[in-house]
Amino acid sequence: MWKKLILIILIILLAGAAFIGWRFFLSNTNFSEKSKYLYIRTAHATYEDAFKTIQDSNFIKNPGSFDFLAHRMDLPEKIKAGRYEIKNGMSLSDIVRMLRNGKQAPVNLVITKLRTKENLAALIGRKFECDSAAVMEYMLNADTLRTYGFDTNTIIATVYPNTYTYFWNTTPPAIFQKLYAEYRSVWTPERKELATQLGLTPVKAYTLASIVEEETRALEEKGTMASVYLNRYNTGMRLQADPTVKFALHDFTLRRIYEKHLMVESPYNTYRVTGLPPGPICTPSLETLDAVLRAPKTKYLYFVASPDFSGRHVFSETYQQHLLNAKAFQQALDTQQAIRKAKEESGIK
Repeated sequence: MWKKLILIILIILLAGAAFIGWRFFLSNTNFSEKSKYLYIRTAHATYEDAFKTIQDSNFIKNPGSFDFLAHRMDLPEKIKAGRYEIKNGMSLSDIVRMLRNGKQAPVNLVITKLRTKENLAALIGRKFECDSAAVMEYMLNADTLRTYGFDTNTIIATVYPNTYTYFWNTTPPAIFQKLYAEYRSVWTPERKELATQLGLTPVKAYTLASIVEEETRALEEKGTMASVYLNRYNTGMRLQADPTVKFALHDFTLRRIYEKHLMVESPYNTYRVTGLPPGPICTPSLETLDAVLRAPKTKYLYFVASPDFSGRHVFSETYQQHLLNAKAFQQALDTQQAIRKAKEESGIK
């Protein structure tokens, strides 16, 4: 009799243990994707809000069991804001532990070429809890930027194309602290010395590199391109860089710059203002920056697109030679357009 009772009790206990194990320690996710993200906002970092999101989004199969386990593991008192990756196949125990320990999924901020503060703010606003308006507010706060030695025009000089890893709820100041750390690591004593030899500060070198970045994609001619602008800069000539006009107009769709465009009143219009613009016009690559810092010594003052339409340029020392090069390019362009027009009229694709 007693043996039979003990056996029944053991069976019940084993069944209960199996149920608990199945319910709390085996897969309990309710989606087919590889993973889904749970966002807990800083302003609403409460267990109640997080639990409602878990319920409404059908993250798990058994919300009631999750709630039971969460209270047993003190999650309501330890919930933390952030972005959490719930992977397909996770158990309730795994999810509760992840949230209780604040083990966020990192966010990668991938910066390539950006042109304006608005572009950067929009990128950050899409990736993080803070919106673009908060980022713009930070970048327009002159007092804050002054502590880093920058202003509202030069703040982009802290931004180098790279991949930066943060947590989703990182604030704008913390985001820029990491960008500033990258800026400091880029400007090694060697690069600072090279800039000094050119008569440039790091920010001015970066600004010049931003112009070169916009002028040519050909790495092999970026140094020569930089030498043209350095020669103009050092002799007091206006840089007359077309990309600065596009920046001044905030119209980056322009394919050609006409006389009407050159009239825009802006400190960035280097057809009207002598010297470098007050800040970068894009975020240049490190290769472009190094090409500027190691620009060869030349006497070139002019350049024009190559007539072979390779995307490269022809350089010249005198204005007379430049006019001949420009004429050669224009003739090649006229010929190309005539051929294209003839094909269109004949119906040839």
